[in-house]
Amino acid sequence: MSTIPAYERDPYLTELETTVLEVGETGGTPWAVLADTILYPEGGGQPADHGWLGDATVLDVQKHDGSVRHLLDRPVAVGPVTLRLDWARRFDHMQQHTGQHLLTAVALGRLGWRTTAFHLGPVLSDIELDVPALSAQQLDALEEVVAAEIRAARPVRARRVSQEEAATLQVRSRMLPEGFSGDLRLVEIDGIDLNTCGGTHVGSLAEVEALKLIGTEPMRGGTRVFFVAGGRLRRRLGAHEARNATLRTISGTGDDELADILRLKLEQLTDAHRRVRQLAEELAGAQAEALAARPGVLVETHLEGRDTASLQRLARAIVAAAPAKVALLTSSPGGVHLLVLAAGDASPVDVVGTGKELVTMLDGRGGGSGRLFQGKAGSLARRTEAVALLVQRAGS
Repeated sequence: MSTIPAYERDPYLTELETTVLEVGETGGTPWAVLADTILYPEGGGQPADHGWLGDATVLDVQKHDGSVRHLLDRPVAVGPVTLRLDWARRFDHMQQHTGQHLLTAVALGRLGWRTTAFHLGPVLSDIELDVPALSAQQLDALEEVVAAEIRAARPVRARRVSQEEAATLQVRSRMLPEGFSGDLRLVEIDGIDLNTCGGTHVGSLAEVEALKLIGTEPMRGGTRVFFVAGGRLRRRLGAHEARNATLRTISGTGDDELADILRLKLEQLTDAHRRVRQLAEELAGAQAEALAARPGVLVETHLEGRDTASLQRLARAIVAAAPAKVALLTSSPGGVHLLVLAAGDASPVDVVGTGKELVTMLDGRGGGSGRLFQGKAGSLARRTEAVALLVQRAGS
């Protein structure tokens, strides 16, 4: 590869005729090293570019022992090849990364807040500022200054300088890898920022389009600030508008009343759920009394659609009302066959031992302790035989 790779020489280059110099495989994933590349390898908080190497898809790009490996979905051969860039992904990264430089420069230069970390995510990007908290007013002030600089359409340039020359410049950050030697790459936003960076950036702040601060959270004694810029911001706004249109249709109200209406609906739904639970408990109590009043010491019934917890509650209520009785309840919600066996304190039935016999007969499994056993059956085809066995154990 040439001393300065193509992605650095011209970040707007989308296709390159190059040569595959070396191929290999790591963990089952093929890779290739090229004579030159327009694909940026992951680093400095910026994700790797994607693209296509001949007919192969480039899944990732990573630096490895002084070379750049292109991880592929299929092997390629050594020799001449056409490399193409996923431009939509690259331009998005350029917008977010340049937006981060601007945000960081304004936060430091205008407000005195130092950036300690940067992350470019697939949905949101963020910087970490060395301030314990930020008010809504402070965030608004930061966003307004950033917007003014974007409107000014300041040029963004990258250049390489010697470390000696860099020492004479007002470089915002000189964070370099241990043992680094050679020239430094500086990215400059005309008039407001000069920083060491190896990433890809737009040529003018106008191309950032706009930047919106989304929110904050505390992080390592500082504050993480989330943001979106450029096309991401427009897509996010479009998604919000589509979502609001659906909510307006559902609620029959306008945007300004949506939050109040939804809050009222949630309160009503919570009240309704509470009342449903009360009615279910009352119904279960009445059902338990009716079942417990049946003649004989065995109460058995199949209740379609009940879950295990519902069967357990009902079985406990039955034997609490009739301590000498045994209850066998079954259900088949969603095609899964459930059973619960319970015995009152005055019943001689060994619940756990008998329960194991029942699930074995019904081709299932289960467990329990004390006076309650629950399980799943492979089939209820032999349910009548299971009831007969229980009648025998209960002495009814």
